[in-house]
Amino acid sequence: MAGKYYEEFEIGETIEHEKRRTVSERDNQTFCDMTMNQQPLHLDAEFAEDTQFGGRLVNGIYTMALATGLSIPDTTDGTIVANLSYDDVQHPNPVFHGDTVYARSTVLEKRETSDGERGVVTMRVEAFKVANGEDDDGDGDGDDTLVCEFERTVLSLKREATE
Repeated sequence: MAGKYYEEFEIGETIEHEKRRTVSERDNQTFCDMTMNQQPLHLDAEFAEDTQFGGRLVNGIYTMALATGLSIPDTTDGTIVANLSYDDVQHPNPVFHGDTVYARSTVLEKRETSDGERGVVTMRVEAFKVANGEDDDGDGDGDDTLVCEFERTVLSLKREATE
């Protein structure tokens, strides 16, 4: 179990998630099909070519879900009771097929529940892209183009309550 228990989260700490994923056309198509989102900006190359973006965009909800998934091993894997909310979701820049996405989480606040066995933790999750898998400046952190950010609030187990 790699996730953190409530006591292990520190307000202000930033967790850099090592996992990354290069988003494929198939990822985007499958997600759109599964969610019945047939927005031509995601699926129709000719339509999307004539937009300000010049091509198909990856579904923003997929990007948000991917950022959440990338964060789970380092935050809540095996230690979560429930996701309580996703708030203040923003997509400041698009993701295209071939972009590699990575994420980081910053702990904003935490509080114990009244039963003393769990705690509520709120994190700011930020997702960034490395355009077409390239690291433009060679420093290993990509070009740091922010593509999605949101607050994720979770109900977390306390270690002492599981022992």
